[in-house]
Amino acid sequence: MVLIGIVLILLAIIAYAFVIGPRLSGYATNKQIEGYQIAVLDIVQAASKCQTVPIPVSENQTINLLAAECLPQEILQQLSGVPTQPAA
Repeated sequence: MVLIGIVLILLAIIAYAFVIGPRLSGYATNKQIEGYQIAVLDIVQAASKCQTVPIPVSENQTINLLAAECLPQEILQQLSGVPTQPAA
């Protein structure tokens, strides 16, 4: 009777190690990837609506993200190196 109990416990450990554990790990990984995708999509959508999106880089530093299309034309020309036309 004790031997059957030990065998059942060993089978349960093997089943968890080779079947259940990897499936749970894969599920968690898929949910993490899905979370990253949702976060990136939210950031891109906010930036595309000309909203600044604060991105924390470190504990004391934040970068504000803004879509380039939302910048004034003069700034875009300066950033691209194209000389601006003087106003007539």
